[in-house]
Amino acid sequence: MADQPKKGQSDEQKRVNWQVWGSWVLTAVLVAVLVSVLYWQPILAQEFAERQGSSDHEFFEPDDDAMADNLVNMPYYEVDPAAPALVRELETHTIAPTRPRTEPVEYEVVAGDAVFSIAKKYNISPESVLWANFDVLRDDPHSLDVGQVLRIPPTTGILYEWKEGDTLDGVARDFRASVDDILSWSGNRLDFTNPEIDPGEMVMIPDGRREFQQWVVPTIPVGRAGVYANFPGGCEITGGGFFGGGWFQWPTDNRFLSGNDYWSGHLAIDIAAATGHPIYAADAGVVVFSGWLGGYGNMIMIDHRNGYHTLYAHLSSMNVACGESVGQGRIIGRAGSTGNSTGPHLHFEVRYMGGFINPWTVLP
Repeated sequence: MADQPKKGQSDEQKRVNWQVWGSWVLTAVLVAVLVSVLYWQPILAQEFAERQGSSDHEFFEPDDDAMADNLVNMPYYEVDPAAPALVRELETHTIAPTRPRTEPVEYEVVAGDAVFSIAKKYNISPESVLWANFDVLRDDPHSLDVGQVLRIPPTTGILYEWKEGDTLDGVARDFRASVDDILSWSGNRLDFTNPEIDPGEMVMIPDGRREFQQWVVPTIPVGRAGVYANFPGGCEITGGGFFGGGWFQWPTDNRFLSGNDYWSGHLAIDIAAATGHPIYAADAGVVVFSGWLGGYGNMIMIDHRNGYHTLYAHLSSMNVACGESVGQGRIIGRAGSTGNSTGPHLHFEVRYMGGFINPWTVLP
């Protein structure tokens, strides 16, 4: 009796055996699945790629007729060429982020250019263009001529050629600039700890400035107009004539600019006017000059006898003579491009008590 195994132990042993066999069977199944996946995956991938490639060039036509019956046929759309439609053309230009320049560039002057408009293209001040091209323009914006090659600095300020004996402190003081700004300007590529600059190197002086060497026509009052009596366009005027009312009208039919605005290097405005367009007296007064005067070309100056003078330059023709009284709105000449000018326009100056004022302050 003692040698016979217990029934409970036999059942337990059977359960253990089934678990062992079951784990082996499950492992075998998983191995078989894994082997089949590894075997068929490259084959299926290649077949899918071939079908995908062929679908780019031809329509898929199922071999099974039953499958074909289940496909949905889309209606054919025929385009009417005469029907109105919105056409969007291909845009090949990529808008790239604007990065600040660190090097000067060259610009060739074309017809219609002005120092002011060139400066606007490069987002710098017009003074900077004059200062960087003194050897060409001599600080005179009217010296601009078609075909000239200008050096355009990378930012507003002075592009300066370093000279023997120059120091950062001295140059910064001369051009009313900051030494730190000169050192930190990336285009100068200076070492903060040991900034060495060789003579002849171009150095950017950010926000630097200097005085202009300007050439302007002197103000000619009626009583002293005789100083130009022997000069073509001048005359002897002793007194008398029309007085201005103190308010002005536009001297052209256009009321927009074509070239320079009023700024420190250009004490006038350039008003758009085609060759031959009428030029009007902005107010009543006496003509104190009407003739050719250097870079101004054909020029007329009117003394309004109330402290104001107006000047009209680059005219193609003049309809009034020195000493003549003119009423407001009278045609005194025709627009042109004489003198130093790259295109037809009216150079218009306003002066009060001999000093220049911005014409925008008096024009309606």
